[in-house]
Amino acid sequence: MYPTLLSSTTIGNYAISNKVVMAPTLSKTHVPAGIPNDVMVNYYSQRAKAGLIIAEGTGPAENGMGKAHMPGIYSKDQIAGWKKVTKAVHENGGRIFLQIMHTGRISHPANMPGKAEVIAPSAVTAKGEIWTEQHGWQPYATPRAMTTSEVQKMVQQYVKAATQAIAAGFDGVELHAAHGYLMDQFLHPDTNQRTDKYGGSIPNRIRFILETVAAVSHAIGKHRTGIRLSPYSQVNDLQHHDEIDATYEYLVDALDTYGLSYIHLLPEHSTPATLIAGIRSRFNGTLILNGDYDAIRAEQTVLNGLADLIAFENPCVSSPLSGKFEMTSSEPLKKPNYACANC
Repeated sequence: MYPTLLSSTTIGNYAISNKVVMAPTLSKTHVPAGIPNDVMVNYYSQRAKAGLIIAEGTGPAENGMGKAHMPGIYSKDQIAGWKKVTKAVHENGGRIFLQIMHTGRISHPANMPGKAEVIAPSAVTAKGEIWTEQHGWQPYATPRAMTTSEVQKMVQQYVKAATQAIAAGFDGVELHAAHGYLMDQFLHPDTNQRTDKYGGSIPNRIRFILETVAAVSHAIGKHRTGIRLSPYSQVNDLQHHDEIDATYEYLVDALDTYGLSYIHLLPEHSTPATLIAGIRSRFNGTLILNGDYDAIRAEQTVLNGLADLIAFENPCVSSPLSGKFEMTSSEPLKKPNYACANC
């Protein structure tokens, strides 16, 4: 019914059975100490018929675990838990990348292990509240601004998380540089008020992302490294500014030189079509588009060459898949009514 969308292709060095990506969305389970459990094994293995699964946002370090029930990838027990997930997905013929997501200022100490503290590019508190298991809804905590050396050390923390993801059996990683989390906080002048080499100009504000991309792709391979971007997003108290288009054009030009596996792009309704087209033309790797697609529009988007793959939450999230991946709904694919990695 959707011959282009459901035809085989490649991503990085991997052959995949179709052009459908399961977007990273929480598996709706408690994960004490950030350790993946058997519920997650079942959840992901049932959905292995998607061309590619991107597993839910996962903390690279204790100070990146700012949301309730996040899994991590920094301890031996977490790695062991993820090994069960990846083994099950591979046994069912799937491919799976891990989304590495440091929450930065979108955090609360009650969600974080031990004495971890909330850190960010600058000490700018996000407006709004965050759910905590202990105290319910709480205002976002004021973060401590990272020192220059801490930013540089964070690059290595991402590398460690990526290499541990590969050790856990993942086919690759997606660096979450969207929706107001740590990497995205460096891009925006309202959340990045630094005066060192990581703040101010566009080249400075994208520096942390590029250093991380360079180090991670060198450590695990560029074919195993993807990145998520969300230009014009106002999620998590992001503000529009005059340099959005210029920032992303500069960033994508730079990202293209690293030969990454893919860009996972989540444009908002306010994102100019010219910027989306510009990102498509600037980046020679795989482009994944995500944005409330139904199967009909997804088929047409891929057929027209506007994207290589399409990411969905539903039907991937709402029901398990069996046999050949099938898409029968032409209704808009609504977001689930629980917290998700796209929020």
